[in-house]
Amino acid sequence: MAVVRRSPLDPYPVTPHYLQMRSGALHIPPAQFKDFKFKPEEVYGIVIDIPMGPAVLASMVCFINGAANLYFSNGGEYAGASTRYKSVVQAARNLVVNASPLKAEAKRTSQFPLPVGGIHFVYMLTKRGIYRVEIDPSKIAEASREKRVVYHLYQQMMGALRTAQLRDAEGLPEGGRTDA
Repeated sequence: MAVVRRSPLDPYPVTPHYLQMRSGALHIPPAQFKDFKFKPEEVYGIVIDIPMGPAVLASMVCFINGAANLYFSNGGEYAGASTRYKSVVQAARNLVVNASPLKAEAKRTSQFPLPVGGIHFVYMLTKRGIYRVEIDPSKIAEASREKRVVYHLYQQMMGALRTAQLRDAEGLPEGGRTDA
């Protein structure tokens, strides 16, 4: 079998399912979260496109209510963990609530391209529109404090989702082991 090499600057191959789920997340209206008090300029949702290797892109989606899902460019997904794990809800809420200061470095957008070259795209949803900022993980040490904070929080979020995924696979509850 021949190995096809992709340039890091080539667009990621994506499935229609991935594009549909990502687009749906980017367009969830603030009215969905009417039980949560947040100002028009505050972030109520965040979609982060994260390159996961040469051929896979993940979009992590988090909302102020603690909902969090991962969608993969190959059509896979990990959804619903927030209904089973408080740790996922806490990490998602922490990320969303602390994302608003990053808006100062972002630009309002109505275009939602996919990243190339290892750059992470962070889309912040507010009542006043959607804002995008780019984070380069290879230069995070030199990035602004706001970028470093959000980067750290979404790495924690990814860890919470991975722990939940492993617990699901082993049939473990959030609290730990099920030894009798």
